[in-house]
Amino acid sequence: MNILITGGTGLIGKALVAKLQPQHQLTVLSRDKEKVTKVFGDSVAAIERLDDLPHLNDFDAVINLAGEPIADKRWSEQQKGIICTSRWGLTEKLVEKIHASSTPPHTFISGSAVGYYGDQQDHPFDETLVVHADDFAQHVCHQWEKIALKGASQHTRVCLLRTGVVLSAEGGALKRMMLPYQLGLGGPIGKGQQYMPWIHIDDMVAAIIHLLDSPALQGPFNCTAPEPVTNKRFSQALASALKRPHLFCVPTVAIKVMMGEASHLLLDSQRALPHALEDSGFKFQHPKVEEAMASLF
Repeated sequence: MNILITGGTGLIGKALVAKLQPQHQLTVLSRDKEKVTKVFGDSVAAIERLDDLPHLNDFDAVINLAGEPIADKRWSEQQKGIICTSRWGLTEKLVEKIHASSTPPHTFISGSAVGYYGDQQDHPFDETLVVHADDFAQHVCHQWEKIALKGASQHTRVCLLRTGVVLSAEGGALKRMMLPYQLGLGGPIGKGQQYMPWIHIDDMVAAIIHLLDSPALQGPFNCTAPEPVTNKRFSQALASALKRPHLFCVPTVAIKVMMGEASHLLLDSQRALPHALEDSGFKFQHPKVEEAMASLF
């Protein structure tokens, strides 16, 4: 296939491009073309502006992974605007390009997150759960998905990636979590009873490729391991994998002071289950958090 990828130099994007590179013709949209060439070599084409493409007739599929990291900074009004624009604006442009194509891509896979669901406490749920956007993270995801779904037609199917915490030793949330454990100060957040939907980077990439290769699939998919765990069990698994103690806890009030409104990302509980992926025949390589953590370190 000839595939256009946005966010190709991000955590998931880099792993995905490396996996797709041998079999497919890839074009990565990036503000830094030199970085694309440095990371992937000359076999991956790079473009800096979507406007350089009048249409998407030449592409069989589009994979949209771009977006400002949502947890890296406090949610000031300015940062909220950057988070929204980086997702909604680019997705709107991609949809416009799809509609401007006489032979549009047959597949549009677009990012989202389990933040779509908000705080569901300890209740298990899957993609059929109907929720309303009550907080900022939900609002971002709901609008992002709404825009992406406008790309659907009899010629183009749309798949939405409701992604959990991606476990990778190369970066992302896990790398930021590691520091206190490496200092011997690791432990759960608060009582650690909130559920954390997570997924190993290898399964995340495999899930995207599964959706890419399955023409009958469309709609939302929880990209989360089949066994969501509490924050306490998650932190115990990380401590064990790093061979570090698990003695301390981070008070909830400290997280709220440090992160402000963004503390919802760590304190909300989401026991998300990947029923849509599993029902389509997808098999997880790393279904249990202890083994998944151990495989990374």
